Amino acid sequence: MNDDASQEPLIELLYFDGCPNHNQLLPHVQHLLTKLGIGAEIQLVNVVDDADAQRLKFLGSPTLRVNGHDVDPAADRRTQYALQCRLYRTEAGLTGSPPDAWIKRALMQPGP
Repeated sequence: MNDDASQEPLIELLYFDGCPNHNQLLPHVQHLLTKLGIGAEIQLVNVVDDADAQRLKFLGSPTLRVNGHDVDPAADRRTQYALQCRLYRTEAGLTGSPPDAWIKRALMQPGP
């Protein structure tokens, strides 16, 4: 019996329908997973209203989580949960998706 599937990270892409950035992030993350040899599937989580945003601690669209943790190292200090497009503050400036380095670091953390 192969235990590899149980060791794959849980990857969630949270979004809401009014923001386009998750459409670009999804194939990019799939490409990174392929390059890294990670067979995990990405679970899409559609945040439909403010109650969902609060319950899910949704910082905006897109939000990428690996094993329940936001890939943004500063996310734990934020509490502005709402249906909003998300901007990531990076060394290169503001961007609509997290940088590859954050995603790769999150993927390399020990599993659940």
